[in-house]
Amino acid sequence: MASSQPSISKNIIVSGGARGIGRALARYFLEAGHRVYIFDISEEELTYTTKTHLKKCYEDGKVNSAVCDLRNVKEIRAKVSEAAKFFDNSIDVLVNNASIASPYWKDGKTMEDADTFDEWKAYIDTNLTSAFAMSQACIPFMKFRQSDADDGAHRIHGAGPCIIHIGSFRAHTSDPNQEGYAASKAGQLGLMQAMSISLGHLGIRTNLVAPGRIKVAHECKEGDEKGQDWAGQVSEKDVDDHPTNRAGRPKDIADACLYLIEAGFVNGVGVLDIFVCVKLTSPQARYNRRWRSAEEEELDRFLGASRYACGRATEIWDRFYGHKESCWHVSEP
Repeated sequence: MASSQPSISKNIIVSGGARGIGRALARYFLEAGHRVYIFDISEEELTYTTKTHLKKCYEDGKVNSAVCDLRNVKEIRAKVSEAAKFFDNSIDVLVNNASIASPYWKDGKTMEDADTFDEWKAYIDTNLTSAFAMSQACIPFMKFRQSDADDGAHRIHGAGPCIIHIGSFRAHTSDPNQEGYAASKAGQLGLMQAMSISLGHLGIRTNLVAPGRIKVAHECKEGDEKGQDWAGQVSEKDVDDHPTNRAGRPKDIADACLYLIEAGFVNGVGVLDIFVCVKLTSPQARYNRRWRSAEEEELDRFLGASRYACGRATEIWDRFYGHKESCWHVSEP
Protein backbone atom coordinates (compact mmCIF):
# COMPACT_ATOMS: atom_id res chain seq x y z
CA MET A 1 0.00 0.00 0.00
CA ALA A 2 0.98 3.63 -0.21
CA SER A 3 2.90 5.20 2.61
CA SER A 4 0.75 5.98 5.64
CA GLN A 5 2.52 9.35 5.82
CA PRO A 6 1.88 11.02 2.45
CA SER A 7 4.01 13.97 1.42
CA ILE A 8 0.88 15.98 0.57
CA SER A 9 -2.34 15.91 2.58
CA LYS A 10 -5.36 15.27 0.37
CA ASN A 11 -8.94 16.45 0.71
CA ILE A 12 -11.24 13.43 0.73
CA ILE A 13 -15.04 13.08 0.69
CA VAL A 14 -16.48 9.79 1.95
CA SER A 15 -20.18 9.09 1.37
CA GLY A 16 -21.91 6.76 3.80
CA GLY A 17 -19.11 7.37 6.28
CA ALA A 18 -20.92 7.38 9.63
CA ARG A 19 -20.61 3.64 10.24
CA GLY A 20 -19.27 0.38 8.81
CA ILE A 21 -16.60 0.45 6.12
CA GLY A 22 -17.15 4.17 5.55
CA ARG A 23 -16.35 5.08 9.16
CA ALA A 24 -13.21 2.97 9.08
CA LEU A 25 -12.14 4.61 5.81
CA ALA A 26 -12.55 8.08 7.29
CA ARG A 27 -10.49 7.12 10.34
CA TYR A 28 -7.65 5.51 8.38
CA PHE A 29 -7.53 8.43 5.94
CA LEU A 30 -7.18 10.82 8.88
CA GLU A 31 -4.47 8.63 10.43
CA ALA A 32 -2.64 8.81 7.09
CA GLY A 33 -2.57 12.61 7.34
CA HIS A 34 -5.46 13.51 5.03
CA ARG A 35 -8.48 15.76 5.64
CA VAL A 36 -11.94 14.19 5.42
CA TYR A 37 -15.54 15.28 4.90
CA ILE A 38 -18.24 12.70 5.64
CA PHE A 39 -21.74 12.40 4.17
CA ASP A 40 -24.42 10.22 5.72
CA ILE A 41 -28.21 10.03 6.08
CA SER A 42 -28.16 9.18 9.81
CA GLU A 43 -27.76 12.37 11.81
CA GLU A 44 -27.29 10.60 15.16
CA GLU A 45 -24.62 8.22 13.88
CA LEU A 46 -22.90 10.95 11.87
CA THR A 47 -22.73 13.35 14.83
CA TYR A 48 -21.27 10.62 17.03
CA THR A 49 -18.67 9.59 14.45
CA THR A 50 -17.58 13.15 13.72
CA LYS A 51 -17.57 14.67 17.20
CA THR A 52 -16.93 11.67 19.46
CA HIS A 53 -15.25 8.83 17.56
CA LEU A 54 -13.05 11.29 15.64
CA LYS A 55 -13.07 13.97 18.33
CA LYS A 56 -9.39 14.99 18.19
CA CYS A 57 -9.42 15.34 14.40
CA TYR A 58 -12.67 17.30 14.56
CA GLU A 59 -11.24 19.72 17.10
CA ASP A 60 -8.13 20.11 14.93
CA GLY A 61 -10.26 21.01 11.91
CA LYS A 62 -9.26 17.93 9.93
CA VAL A 63 -12.72 16.38 9.63
CA ASN A 64 -16.25 17.64 9.21
CA SER A 65 -19.54 16.21 8.02
CA ALA A 66 -23.02 16.87 6.67
CA VAL A 67 -26.29 14.98 6.72
CA CYS A 68 -27.20 14.25 3.11
CA ASP A 69 -29.98 12.31 1.39
CA LEU A 70 -28.06 10.66 -1.43
CA ARG A 71 -31.27 10.02 -3.37
CA ASN A 72 -31.76 13.78 -3.71
CA VAL A 73 -29.56 15.20 -6.47
CA LYS A 74 -30.13 18.83 -5.51
CA GLU A 75 -29.14 18.09 -1.93
CA ILE A 76 -26.02 16.26 -3.11
CA ARG A 77 -24.91 19.26 -5.14
CA ALA A 78 -25.52 21.68 -2.27
CA LYS A 79 -23.67 19.53 0.27
CA VAL A 80 -20.71 18.94 -2.07
CA SER A 81 -20.39 22.73 -2.38
CA GLU A 82 -20.33 22.95 1.43
CA ALA A 83 -17.62 20.31 1.57
CA ALA A 84 -15.62 22.15 -1.08
CA LYS A 85 -15.65 25.29 1.08
CA PHE A 86 -14.25 23.25 3.97
CA PHE A 87 -11.47 22.19 1.60
CA ASP A 88 -10.81 25.70 0.21
CA ASN A 89 -12.58 24.74 -3.05
CA SER A 90 -10.28 21.81 -3.83
CA ILE A 91 -11.39 18.17 -3.66
CA ASP A 92 -8.70 15.55 -4.33
CA VAL A 93 -10.51 12.28 -3.68
CA LEU A 94 -14.13 11.10 -3.67
CA VAL A 95 -14.95 7.70 -2.17
CA ASN A 96 -18.46 6.59 -3.16
CA ASN A 97 -19.08 4.22 -0.27
CA ALA A 98 -22.78 4.85 0.47
CA SER A 99 -24.87 1.74 -0.07
CA ILE A 100 -27.87 -0.21 1.14
CA ALA A 101 -25.99 -2.76 3.21
CA SER A 102 -28.31 -5.77 3.09
CA PRO A 103 -28.06 -7.65 -0.24
CA TYR A 104 -31.39 -9.48 0.17
CA TRP A 105 -34.97 -8.39 -0.47
CA LYS A 106 -36.73 -7.57 2.82
CA ASP A 107 -38.78 -10.09 4.78
CA GLY A 108 -37.64 -13.07 2.74
CA LYS A 109 -39.32 -11.85 -0.44
CA THR A 110 -38.29 -13.10 -3.90
CA MET A 111 -38.23 -11.41 -7.29
CA GLU A 112 -41.75 -12.77 -7.96
CA ASP A 113 -43.16 -10.45 -5.31
CA ALA A 114 -44.32 -7.21 -6.94
CA ASP A 115 -43.45 -5.28 -3.78
CA THR A 116 -39.75 -5.71 -4.52
CA PHE A 117 -39.94 -3.10 -7.29
CA ASP A 118 -39.75 -0.22 -4.81
CA GLU A 119 -36.77 -1.92 -3.18
CA TRP A 120 -35.18 -2.31 -6.62
CA LYS A 121 -35.43 1.45 -7.18
CA ALA A 122 -33.96 2.10 -3.74
CA TYR A 123 -30.94 -0.11 -4.52
CA ILE A 124 -30.34 1.60 -7.86
CA ASP A 125 -30.84 5.11 -6.49
CA THR A 126 -28.63 4.60 -3.44
CA ASN A 127 -25.91 2.28 -4.72
CA LEU A 128 -25.56 3.44 -8.32
CA THR A 129 -27.26 6.75 -9.09
CA SER A 130 -25.81 8.44 -6.00
CA ALA A 131 -22.30 7.44 -7.11
CA PHE A 132 -22.90 9.13 -10.48
CA ALA A 133 -24.45 12.24 -8.88
CA MET A 134 -21.70 12.57 -6.27
CA SER A 135 -19.01 12.21 -8.92
CA GLN A 136 -20.70 14.73 -11.19
CA ALA A 137 -20.96 17.27 -8.36
CA CYS A 138 -17.30 16.86 -7.38
CA ILE A 139 -15.73 17.18 -10.83
CA PRO A 140 -15.63 21.02 -10.92
CA PHE A 141 -13.71 21.02 -7.61
CA MET A 142 -11.37 18.22 -8.66
CA LYS A 143 -10.61 19.74 -12.04
CA PHE A 144 -10.60 23.40 -11.12
CA ARG A 145 -7.61 24.67 -13.11
CA GLN A 146 -8.18 25.81 -16.67
CA SER A 147 -4.82 24.32 -17.68
CA ASP A 148 -6.01 20.83 -16.72
CA ALA A 149 -8.15 20.66 -19.84
CA ASP A 150 -4.93 20.68 -21.87
CA ASP A 151 -2.32 19.20 -19.56
CA GLY A 152 -4.23 16.79 -17.33
CA ALA A 153 -3.90 17.29 -13.57
CA HIS A 154 -1.96 14.07 -13.13
CA ARG A 155 0.95 15.29 -15.25
CA ILE A 156 1.98 18.05 -12.91
CA HIS A 157 0.32 17.24 -9.59
CA GLY A 158 1.58 13.81 -8.59
CA ALA A 159 -1.07 11.11 -8.70
CA GLY A 160 -3.74 13.71 -9.30
CA PRO A 161 -7.38 13.58 -8.21
CA CYS A 162 -9.29 10.31 -8.18
CA ILE A 163 -12.71 8.77 -7.60
CA ILE A 164 -13.07 5.37 -5.91
CA HIS A 165 -16.31 3.39 -5.94
CA ILE A 166 -16.82 0.83 -3.17
CA GLY A 167 -18.54 -2.04 -4.97
CA SER A 168 -19.00 -5.67 -3.99
CA PHE A 169 -17.98 -9.15 -5.09
CA ARG A 170 -21.72 -9.73 -5.43
CA ALA A 171 -21.47 -8.01 -8.80
CA HIS A 172 -19.89 -11.28 -9.98
CA THR A 173 -21.16 -13.89 -7.51
CA SER A 174 -24.73 -13.51 -6.31
CA ASP A 175 -26.84 -15.60 -3.96
CA PRO A 176 -30.58 -16.08 -4.57
CA ASN A 177 -32.83 -13.05 -4.09
CA GLN A 178 -30.10 -10.44 -4.46
CA GLU A 179 -31.10 -9.01 -7.85
CA GLY A 180 -31.33 -5.38 -6.69
CA TYR A 181 -28.06 -5.38 -4.78
CA ALA A 182 -26.09 -7.41 -7.33
CA ALA A 183 -27.32 -5.39 -10.31
CA SER A 184 -26.54 -2.06 -8.64
CA LYS A 185 -23.02 -3.23 -7.78
CA ALA A 186 -22.47 -4.58 -11.29
CA GLY A 187 -23.62 -1.20 -12.56
CA GLN A 188 -20.87 0.43 -10.53
CA LEU A 189 -18.32 -1.57 -12.51
CA GLY A 190 -19.67 -0.22 -15.78
CA LEU A 191 -19.83 3.29 -14.36
CA MET A 192 -16.24 3.04 -13.16
CA GLN A 193 -14.96 1.91 -16.55
CA ALA A 194 -16.88 4.61 -18.42
CA MET A 195 -15.77 7.35 -16.04
CA SER A 196 -12.14 6.27 -16.28
CA ILE A 197 -12.31 6.90 -20.04
CA SER A 198 -14.41 10.07 -19.92
CA LEU A 199 -12.48 11.79 -17.11
CA GLY A 200 -9.02 10.48 -17.87
CA HIS A 201 -8.06 13.41 -20.09
CA LEU A 202 -8.72 15.72 -17.13
CA GLY A 203 -6.33 13.73 -14.96
CA ILE A 204 -9.16 12.36 -12.82
CA ARG A 205 -8.68 8.62 -12.32
CA THR A 206 -11.59 6.31 -11.45
CA ASN A 207 -11.23 2.89 -9.84
CA LEU A 208 -13.28 0.47 -7.77
CA VAL A 209 -12.73 -1.71 -4.70
CA ALA A 210 -15.09 -4.70 -4.44
CA PRO A 211 -14.97 -6.08 -0.89
CA GLY A 212 -15.81 -9.65 -0.08
CA ARG A 213 -16.78 -10.71 3.45
CA ILE A 214 -15.72 -7.78 5.64
CA LYS A 215 -16.70 -7.77 9.32
CA VAL A 216 -17.79 -4.25 10.30
CA ALA A 217 -20.57 -4.62 12.90
CA HIS A 218 -18.32 -3.00 15.51
CA GLU A 219 -17.80 0.16 13.44
CA CYS A 220 -20.70 2.16 14.90
CA LYS A 221 -21.89 4.00 18.01
CA GLU A 222 -23.46 0.88 19.53
CA GLY A 223 -20.34 -1.18 18.80
CA ASP A 224 -18.18 1.34 20.63
CA GLU A 225 -20.52 1.47 23.60
CA LYS A 226 -20.59 -2.33 23.89
CA GLY A 227 -16.85 -2.71 23.39
CA GLN A 228 -17.24 -4.87 20.28
CA ASP A 229 -14.27 -5.60 18.04
CA TRP A 230 -13.43 -7.29 14.74
CA ALA A 231 -12.03 -10.51 16.22
CA GLY A 232 -15.26 -11.25 18.05
CA GLN A 233 -17.12 -11.48 14.74
CA VAL A 234 -14.87 -13.99 12.97
CA SER A 235 -16.46 -17.43 12.76
CA GLU A 236 -15.07 -20.88 11.99
CA LYS A 237 -16.74 -20.62 8.58
CA ASP A 238 -14.77 -17.43 7.87
CA VAL A 239 -11.56 -19.34 8.56
CA ASP A 240 -12.63 -22.30 6.40
CA ASP A 241 -13.78 -20.16 3.47
CA HIS A 242 -10.76 -17.88 3.08
CA PRO A 243 -7.17 -18.79 2.10
CA THR A 244 -6.12 -16.02 4.50
CA ASN A 245 -7.83 -17.99 7.32
CA ARG A 246 -9.94 -15.01 8.33
CA ALA A 247 -12.66 -12.67 7.17
CA GLY A 248 -11.73 -9.23 5.90
CA ARG A 249 -10.94 -6.29 8.14
CA PRO A 250 -12.10 -2.74 7.37
CA LYS A 251 -8.39 -1.87 7.23
CA ASP A 252 -8.03 -4.17 4.21
CA ILE A 253 -10.39 -1.89 2.28
CA ALA A 254 -8.64 1.23 3.57
CA ASP A 255 -5.26 -0.16 2.44
CA ALA A 256 -6.64 -0.72 -1.07
CA CYS A 257 -8.04 2.81 -1.20
CA LEU A 258 -4.84 4.40 0.10
CA TYR A 259 -2.92 2.56 -2.60
CA LEU A 260 -5.30 3.73 -5.34
CA ILE A 261 -5.14 7.33 -4.11
CA GLU A 262 -1.37 7.40 -4.72
CA ALA A 263 -1.27 5.10 -7.77
CA GLY A 264 -1.09 7.71 -10.52
CA PHE A 265 -0.86 5.17 -13.35
CA VAL A 266 -3.85 3.08 -12.23
CA ASN A 267 -7.14 3.98 -13.90
CA GLY A 268 -10.24 1.93 -14.68
CA VAL A 269 -9.33 -0.95 -12.37
CA GLY A 270 -11.60 -3.02 -10.13
CA VAL A 271 -9.87 -4.55 -7.09
CA LEU A 272 -11.88 -7.72 -6.42
CA ASP A 273 -12.06 -10.18 -3.52
CA ILE A 274 -12.77 -13.71 -4.84
CA PHE A 275 -11.07 -15.71 -2.08
CA VAL A 276 -14.27 -17.46 -0.99
CA CYS A 277 -14.61 -19.20 -4.36
CA VAL A 278 -10.95 -20.19 -4.46
CA LYS A 279 -11.01 -21.83 -1.04
CA LEU A 280 -14.24 -23.75 -1.66
CA THR A 281 -12.77 -25.52 -4.67
CA SER A 282 -9.34 -26.37 -3.27
CA PRO A 283 -8.42 -30.05 -2.73
CA GLN A 284 -8.30 -29.57 1.04
CA ALA A 285 -11.76 -28.01 0.99
CA ARG A 286 -13.08 -30.99 -0.97
CA TYR A 287 -11.69 -33.31 1.70
CA ASN A 288 -13.03 -31.24 4.59
CA ARG A 289 -16.47 -30.74 3.03
CA ARG A 290 -17.44 -34.25 1.94
CA TRP A 291 -21.13 -33.40 1.99
CA ARG A 292 -21.27 -30.79 -0.73
CA SER A 293 -24.31 -28.72 -1.66
CA ALA A 294 -25.69 -28.53 -5.19
CA GLU A 295 -24.45 -24.93 -5.38
CA GLU A 296 -20.89 -26.00 -4.54
CA GLU A 297 -20.99 -28.77 -7.14
CA GLU A 298 -22.23 -26.32 -9.76
CA LEU A 299 -19.49 -23.84 -8.81
CA ASP A 300 -16.91 -26.60 -9.16
CA ARG A 301 -18.12 -27.43 -12.66
CA PHE A 302 -18.10 -23.76 -13.63
CA LEU A 303 -14.53 -23.20 -12.44
CA GLY A 304 -13.42 -26.40 -14.16
CA ALA A 305 -14.86 -25.13 -17.45
CA SER A 306 -13.18 -21.77 -16.87
CA ARG A 307 -9.80 -23.44 -16.38
CA TYR A 308 -10.30 -25.38 -19.61
CA ALA A 309 -11.21 -22.19 -21.48
CA CYS A 310 -8.10 -20.43 -20.14
CA GLY A 311 -5.98 -23.37 -21.23
CA ARG A 312 -7.38 -23.27 -24.77
CA ALA A 313 -6.84 -19.50 -24.89
CA THR A 314 -3.21 -20.04 -23.91
CA GLU A 315 -2.71 -22.55 -26.73
CA ILE A 316 -4.23 -20.21 -29.31
CA TRP A 317 -2.23 -17.23 -28.03
CA ASP A 318 1.05 -19.15 -28.21
CA ARG A 319 0.24 -20.56 -31.66
CA PHE A 320 -0.35 -17.15 -33.20
CA TYR A 321 2.03 -14.95 -31.21
CA GLY A 322 4.77 -17.40 -30.30
CA HIS A 323 5.05 -16.37 -26.67
CA LYS A 324 6.66 -18.96 -24.45
CA GLU A 325 5.08 -17.38 -21.40
CA SER A 326 1.40 -16.69 -21.52
CA CYS A 327 -0.61 -14.01 -19.73
CA TRP A 328 -2.96 -16.80 -18.61
CA HIS A 329 -2.03 -18.66 -15.46
CA VAL A 330 -3.86 -21.97 -15.21
CA SER A 331 -3.56 -24.20 -12.16
CA GLU A 332 -4.86 -27.70 -11.68
CA PRO A 333 -7.90 -28.06 -9.40
